[in-house]
Amino acid sequence: MEITHLDKIELLGLTGEELERFVTGDLGESKFRAAQIGQWLARGADIDGMTNLSAALRARLSEIAVANPVRIMECYKSKLDETEKFLYALPDGNLIEGVLMRYHHGDTLCVSTQVGCRMGCAFCASTLEGRVRNLTPGEILGQVAAANRHIQASDPERRVHNIVLMGSGEPLDNYDNVVKFLRLVNDPKGMNISLRNISLSTCGLVRRMYDFAKEGLPVTLSLSLHAPNDEIRRKIMPVANAYPYSEVLTACKYYIEQTGRRVIFEYALIKDLNSDVRHAEELARRLRGMRCHVNLIPLNDVKERKLEAPSRQTVEAFLKRLELKHISATVRREMGADIEGACGQLRRKVLESVE
Repeated sequence: MEITHLDKIELLGLTGEELERFVTGDLGESKFRAAQIGQWLARGADIDGMTNLSAALRARLSEIAVANPVRIMECYKSKLDETEKFLYALPDGNLIEGVLMRYHHGDTLCVSTQVGCRMGCAFCASTLEGRVRNLTPGEILGQVAAANRHIQASDPERRVHNIVLMGSGEPLDNYDNVVKFLRLVNDPKGMNISLRNISLSTCGLVRRMYDFAKEGLPVTLSLSLHAPNDEIRRKIMPVANAYPYSEVLTACKYYIEQTGRRVIFEYALIKDLNSDVRHAEELARRLRGMRCHVNLIPLNDVKERKLEAPSRQTVEAFLKRLELKHISATVRREMGADIEGACGQLRRKVLESVE
């Protein structure tokens, strides 16, 4: 039977031990070849580019494996800043997206963990068609490899330094694959990105938050909170019906205790819903004493949900009230606004154009 692209082994998704077993077992080659292939994978090379392998070995490898299952299909560069948005193509025809943001401290890549999302948050475009499927560890890591290859084509000294798992999908809903990705991307023989430079955003899958706290991975946890109480949170986040506010905050406190890392609370400000100063007062009461930071996000308008961002004055008043209550908070800097920088928007537009 002919092996299709979908059946091929994703080399990027293999640990060092798994790669070694594949090379020595399936290919009948030496451990040394596994080390060579691993070095090429860390550089984002395709199989054809692994020039210290024989032509015959590369041909055999190409028949049963693929180096990176992700390719950049389209790239959009902001005219307002240096933000770039990628539309990635996957082997099965699905599309995902990511955003590369350039800061003075290095390049940050926003990475997707699922095709679509089933969490149903009202302010998010990624969830409008639901979850199609989970991404594999190789597909998650492949986004980083593809971004590195893209930026190094014009500047060999640049690379992704920071990763935020805040693209399409709920990372903790794809738990095992995300945990394996984190160990792969941190591998000193691979991309060697520090886990302290990685943030994982969750809407609050409490049981998985406890599991993740026990993994021994010093990743920054970002909790999509978006409300000061259960009543408002349930209106915009279906997950709040399964996990009450108090349970979510208790899980965050446990994560802080286990990892020594502060938790980041993401709070999208929505006009006439959660952005009044009284909401800031209530939020401050809830978070008092926690080792945390609040990241205020003026909403990216989602026309399908009829949700709008509040005025700049409202945002500033909310921020000042939190600061008065001694809650660490900032307003997220908007990047890539002219290229629809929020995840889910680009993929949705492309899908609509082919319907």
